[in-house]
This record gives sequence, structure tokens and C-alpha cells, in this order.
Amino acid sequence: MALSATIRRFEIELADSDRGVYESFELRAAQHPSETDRYLVARVLARCLEHDEGVEFGRGVSADDEPAIWRRDLRGDLLAWIDVGSPTPDRLHKASKTGARVAVYGWQRVDELARAIEERGVHRRDALELHELDVKALDALVAHLDRTNRWSVAVSGGVVYVTVGTELVEVAVRDVRAG
Repeated sequence: MALSATIRRFEIELADSDRGVYESFELRAAQHPSETDRYLVARVLARCLEHDEGVEFGRGVSADDEPAIWRRDLRGDLLAWIDVGSPTPDRLHKASKTGARVAVYGWQRVDELARAIEERGVHRRDALELHELDVKALDALVAHLDRTNRWSVAVSGGVVYVTVGTELVEVAVRDVRAG
């Protein structure tokens, strides 16, 4: 018998002063049995940092042809392909050929990914956005992960502050150049 996904609910209070986005919303994230807690937390955090109209989770780790997160317009046209973790340069090459904005939120070997993108000659590589999330901060958020989660996310000056319960976790986000 196959294991089923665990549904995690997130109540988010977002105050992103860098982008002028202030909103409260709920997310439901289906955590595939093979998906680590760290990956899930990074996926939810990336979803918050990309929050905008038309931004949604993809079908998850079981869908090779979809990103972790995407943004579509009202017609259904793809506007942004957002991956989490360490996608292959070939996957990013394919994504960049869609004409959509392509971003990656990773936490390990992001500099190596940038070099591999350059070596592979990924299409529109200088337009790729690579963001490295602090792994210790992700693990601090994992320690508070439950089926129902309440996060206050504040973004200021490129730094992300997540309050979970009484704990404040500062998540450094480092931009890495791919081109």
C-alpha cells in the first residue's frame, strides 16, 4: 500500500516591505512521503517570497514536468517557473525556454549549480534567479513544523524574518549569479 501525502496548513501574515506586499492568506501544502521537512519548509518560504496573484504550488515532487511553484496569468499562460532545491541545469534549460521568469530557491551547492548552468550553456542563463536560503534557519523552522502552522513573515532589505510562536527565525537569502 502506497503512503499518502500529509496535508500541512499554513496561516501566513506576510509583510514584504521590499516589494510592498502586505497580506494574510492560507496555504495548504501536500507533503509527499519522499519530501523532506526541510524541502517543504523551503517550498513554503519560497511561496511566501513569490506571493502574487496567480502564484500556486505545482503538483509536487511527483511531477517531473512542473516546478515546485508557478505563476500563471488569467489565461493560464506561464509567467514564472520557481524551483526549490537543486534542479539540474537541463531542467532549468527547459524551463527558461518557456519564456517565463525562472527562479530557484536552494540551500546547498547553489554556487556549484551556478557553475553547472554556465558550463551547460543554459538558455537565458543571465536571467535566471538563484537564491540560497540559510540551511540553519530552515532547520529552525522545521523544528516547529506541525499539521497546522501560523507564520508571520516579514521581508526587509533582503532578509526574511519568520515568527513561529514566540521564536523569531532570521533567514538570510543570498543571491547567486548564474550568468
